[in-house]
Amino acid sequence: MRKHTEELAPSHPGHLLAVGEALLTALIWSSSFVGVKVALTYTGPFTVAGLRYFLAFLFLLPWLLKQQGRSPSLTKAQWSRFTLMGFAQYTIGNGALFLALKTLSATTGSLALCLAPIPVLLLGIVRLKEQPRPVQLLGLAITIGGSVLFFSPGLELRDPLPLGLLAIAILSFSAFPVLAREVARDRQVENVTLTALPLGIGGGILLLLAGWLEGIPHMPLFAWGVILGLAMVNTLIAYLLFNHSLQHLTAIEANVMLNLAPLGTALIAWGALDERLVPVQIAAMLLVVGGASLAQWRKRTKASPRLSCTPLEGL
Repeated sequence: MRKHTEELAPSHPGHLLAVGEALLTALIWSSSFVGVKVALTYTGPFTVAGLRYFLAFLFLLPWLLKQQGRSPSLTKAQWSRFTLMGFAQYTIGNGALFLALKTLSATTGSLALCLAPIPVLLLGIVRLKEQPRPVQLLGLAITIGGSVLFFSPGLELRDPLPLGLLAIAILSFSAFPVLAREVARDRQVENVTLTALPLGIGGGILLLLAGWLEGIPHMPLFAWGVILGLAMVNTLIAYLLFNHSLQHLTAIEANVMLNLAPLGTALIAWGALDERLVPVQIAAMLLVVGGASLAQWRKRTKASPRLSCTPLEGL
């Protein structure tokens, strides 16, 4: 039997573009925790989350209606999938995360994003049949270990309730990249549809909960501006980039890349709040970057097909 020579090498240009999109998404999401913490000083967590995600859906609605007029009607199975994605990612995941941030620091809350690749890995194996190779598992372990090391000085373990909410958020966040990857990989719908419908469903449910539990928000213009920025940049643009990257990145690859976002959050807090990094955190940052890089390397074989980079229609 002839053996194929294999080497670890970066993949095709479409994969490199997807890595760039995931990195840009991580950079954008680095500022999310800071913006959310500011908005939470003026109103409740469900109101902040519901307004952020439903406003993003409304901004996408004209393009969504335009595309739906040119595309086949969605099947019941697709509607069920988008409902599950929106409910898991936005209603439960971000609802629990925002509620936890009422009492936890942004640093501790960021730990949820660091640990999310663990259930994503398991779901990706079971649902997508995407088997990670040893080098990717090594990259995942290094990334998670470096993330935990980075945030260990800021962990707050006194109150079990917000930590339980973080655990719920971690499990809920793991469903979205797996389900979105399945849709994006098979090119089942346009990118705007994949982004907008879960936002509208999950954000709409959150707004209903906010109206029931927290009432009508009374916020200064500054707080509305923060929420508008979260909706436009941190949600609409970021999720369009993230969902498009899933055409070429596996669910675990994309999620590992997003582990860079909490580090960006800490750096923003360092610059804005003069919170200095200790030496162990600087070393941990190098571990996270190295681990994320390892998780992106793919084996090149003579039999490996090259995927073409065919962007979905979007904004």
